[in-house]
Amino acid sequence: MCGVFYIDQDSVLEVRKLVTEVDQRILAMDFSGDIHPTAPAPVITGGRKGLKLSCQRWGYPGYQKSGVIFNARAESVQEKKLFQSGIRYHRAVIPAKHFYEWNALKEKNLFSRVDGKVLYLAGFFDLMENEERFVILTTSANESMSVVHDRMPLVLEESQITDWILDYSSTEKLLCQMPGNLKRQTDFEQMTLFAY
Repeated sequence: MCGVFYIDQDSVLEVRKLVTEVDQRILAMDFSGDIHPTAPAPVITGGRKGLKLSCQRWGYPGYQKSGVIFNARAESVQEKKLFQSGIRYHRAVIPAKHFYEWNALKEKNLFSRVDGKVLYLAGFFDLMENEERFVILTTSANESMSVVHDRMPLVLEESQITDWILDYSSTEKLLCQMPGNLKRQTDFEQMTLFAY
């Protein structure tokens, strides 16, 4: 599950090299810090001439106007009526420097790429309440994540971004892939004592 991620201006500049169009709102906003559900964030989508960097709000309105739906399970997203239009016609990639996950003891863990480059989180969007809103896909946790949580964002490689966004025939395969291992950092790591 992904409930908070971090983006900085250097990451946005890196992403701008991948796209052919940039929404003017991106140029006017300073994305430096943690992004929580309902906040605006940079999102890569399909544009008229290829990939476009736009600004969207994170999360669909919750049922009966309460809460927010900010994640969807990759395994069942195509079966859910609320998500069918987005996953079929409006796939997106959400860039992040890192994301956070809390373990059962409520300790915060930071996950990033081993090479320090931008993470690309698979997602989709739709028009909700007169604005485009996105959802991040989650999948079963890989080895680097399973010590903290049983779910994780569906992380794509940079080389998969165009196929994910523009080629619907790639959707099924990418929804089923296991993300590569990530680097995990914590402010506090419990030490285990062994008695001999």
